[in-house]
Amino acid sequence: MRHFASLLLCLLIALPAAAERKETFGELDVHYSVFNSSFLQPDIAAAAGLTRSKTVGVLNIAALKGGKGQPAKVSGTLKNLLGQTSELQFKQVLESGAVYYLAEFPLREREILTFSIQVQLGDAAPHTLTFNQEVFPDE
Repeated sequence: MRHFASLLLCLLIALPAAAERKETFGELDVHYSVFNSSFLQPDIAAAAGLTRSKTVGVLNIAALKGGKGQPAKVSGTLKNLLGQTSELQFKQVLESGAVYYLAEFPLREREILTFSIQVQLGDAAPHTLTFNQEVFPDE
C-alpha cells in the first residue's frame, strides 16, 4: 500500500516536463498529467504495473467531485502531427480513497501529441477534454 501512496504522490507532483493540469466540467474536476515513465522509481513502477523506460510515456487521469476521487469510465486516443491515431488503454488504480487511471504510450521521438480523453461518471453524459503535449524520449 505504501508503494501506491508513493506512486500517487509521484504522479501528482508537478514536474517541469509534466505539470499537472485540470479541466472542470460543472462539479467534476479532471486532473491530468503526462510524463516519461523513467521518472518513476523502479519499485513504484513495478507496484503500479508500469513499464519503466526512456521510451514509454504515461498519462495520468483523476476525476474528482467535491475534492474526492470518483470511479469513472476513462477512454481516449492520442494523435501525432501526421494524423496517426492510437487508442489508449487505461488501468484503474484504487488506493486509500484515491482513484486514478493510467495509460502507457510509446515515445519514439520528440513530438507534439494531441490527447483526446473521455471521462464518464456513472450514467452521466461523457465529458471530453483535448490537449496537446510535447513529449520526448528520456536521454
